[in-house]
Amino acid sequence: MAREATEHSDDPNDDTNDDGPDDAGAGPARAVLEMIGTAGAEFTALTGLRAEAVTRLERHGNGWLLEAEVVETPPLRRTPAVLALYEVTTGPDGRVTGCRRVRRYRHPG
Repeated sequence: MAREATEHSDDPNDDTNDDGPDDAGAGPARAVLEMIGTAGAEFTALTGLRAEAVTRLERHGNGWLLEAEVVETPPLRRTPAVLALYEVTTGPDGRVTGCRRVRRYRHPG
């Protein structure tokens, strides 16, 4: 298939450049989001729980340490939801290497 030739401007103010400052850091950010997605899927497969939010994310050796908030028991008529925080460790690729519940609490509402 033939491609049309396109011109690339060296003008830093030209918004048609794909490698401008808005793209800086997109690779690392995308990699972190992919790692969180992989860890979330594995966490769900292991525990049967789905993370509602990631409340902590930091480097941990060659991998990552995440803290995820989950709903362990949904709210019933007069009973508030039971939430929990889980600590999840991963390798650099997001594969789960460990997880543990660090806190369990009732939703205040």
